[in-house]
Amino acid sequence: MGDVFKALADSTRRTILDELTDRDGQTLFEICARLATKHGLGSSRQAVSQHLDVLEAAGLVETRREGRYKFHYINTSPLEPIIERWLGKGDRHENQPGERAR
Repeated sequence: MGDVFKALADSTRRTILDELTDRDGQTLFEICARLATKHGLGSSRQAVSQHLDVLEAAGLVETRREGRYKFHYINTSPLEPIIERWLGKGDRHENQPGERAR
């Protein structure tokens, strides 16, 4: 779970995940272009590649090669334990004494 939090701690990596949510299965070139045009981020291809490596190590991005192209896909399954740990508990406990109402 630590790798997921580390990956999500960086705003550029969160923006990359937003872009993959918008349009899954992008190449490095496409991600760089969208970051520059849509978000004004002038990160180099090498920097974006390093961000993608961190996201992939955390399991948040999966890749698939087709010929000489490498496509990146978002994978939200590493977020499920986080949701279960904190958000899932709210379903089990109905406003215990001393808790705020949601």
